[in-house]
Amino acid sequence: MSRNRAVAAAVAPIAIALLGGVWLRSVGVRGDVPSLIVRRAPFAREVIAEGNLDAAEATPVTAPLEAEEALKVAWLVSDGTRVKRGDVVVRFDPADIERALEDGRSDRTSTESRITGLRADSGGVIRNLERDAALAREELAAADRYKIEDPDVFSRQEIIRSDIDRTLATQRIASSDKVRTIRQGAVKVDLDLLDIERRKAGMTIDRATKGLEALEIRAPHDGILIYKRDWRGDITKVGDTVWPGEPLAEIPDLSTMEAKVFVLEADAGGLAPGLAATVVVEAHPGKSYPAKIKKVDTLAKRRTGWIPVQYFGTTLELATDPLVMKPGQRVRATLKLDAKEDALSIPRNAVFEKDGKKIVYRRSGSEFTPVEVALGPAAVGRVIVETGLSPGDEIALRDPTGAVDPDAPAANGSSPTALGGGS
Repeated sequence: MSRNRAVAAAVAPIAIALLGGVWLRSVGVRGDVPSLIVRRAPFAREVIAEGNLDAAEATPVTAPLEAEEALKVAWLVSDGTRVKRGDVVVRFDPADIERALEDGRSDRTSTESRITGLRADSGGVIRNLERDAALAREELAAADRYKIEDPDVFSRQEIIRSDIDRTLATQRIASSDKVRTIRQGAVKVDLDLLDIERRKAGMTIDRATKGLEALEIRAPHDGILIYKRDWRGDITKVGDTVWPGEPLAEIPDLSTMEAKVFVLEADAGGLAPGLAATVVVEAHPGKSYPAKIKKVDTLAKRRTGWIPVQYFGTTLELATDPLVMKPGQRVRATLKLDAKEDALSIPRNAVFEKDGKKIVYRRSGSEFTPVEVALGPAAVGRVIVETGLSPGDEIALRDPTGAVDPDAPAANGSSPTALGGGS
């Protein structure tokens, strides 16, 4: 038993020394302060993100533009159905369109009847006005031919009555012409309005007719039909109302897949196109696929409306395995951020904060002295030191001014720095 303990005691410092690619040794003869020698080594911050597979290229399936009005879904194939070119994938309810067609036809018939009646009524009124004007002109012409002006022949009363008759005839002509002109203008306006109503009815009939001709959506080519999901994750279902041109589904190209994952806003420091990643399909956890960041959303957004956590949507290019990968499958991606081939990184517990400054304790002779450092990106358990240390420096892994017990409170107001997961 004593031999085993001796072997364990000899191996433990070696195991600790290999942690993080640096040489770690305990300086028991110098106050039992654990320390390490700082070395340069590769560094990378790994971020886990989840999401789904999606096809890089897909043919959209949209509601027909020819309908020109809302359509109600009456039947559709199941999500994920394999279809052939020309197969009917969605049918719409014709009831509303047929009702609109009948209403349009009824409105057009009614409007045409009103136009016919208005023309007949206005034609009779205008003809009466023209007849009155013609009679007045004949009376005026007769008065002009047989003028009653000679006082030696006609009495004064007859002369005055003749003048009055001529004046009345002139006024009747002017009034008839004016009323006829006004009446003709009013009739023209009424006919124009009725013509607009007739054309509106005709447009309703045309839309309904086109809608009846577009009550089916057919697959544009062979493939698997996948319905679009809204922000709640719901797909189009029977009874839903859709608008012309609205995307309902797509038929993806399964030969080229990509992963769309979501990175927490707090972990997104350094997230940029071109960085390496690996992807694991949750249905096949035993295999990982190399990937590369293709696109990062400009703004962080919520994945769920009522949950205030925000994510950066990230698209990953990856090697496609058609036998394994299908659109919609859940994936887990490991993104390698802030990767450096030659970085000076130290454990987080070697960094302390005093007077608002980040410091480490570097050995100087037989003592550890505080040195201010500038920190860079951080990973789980480690952080890069940008300035303040050099390769070969020996630093303390706990505050040498405090108690030997690493769990004891640090002296002089110093404490291990709590560093976040971002850069």
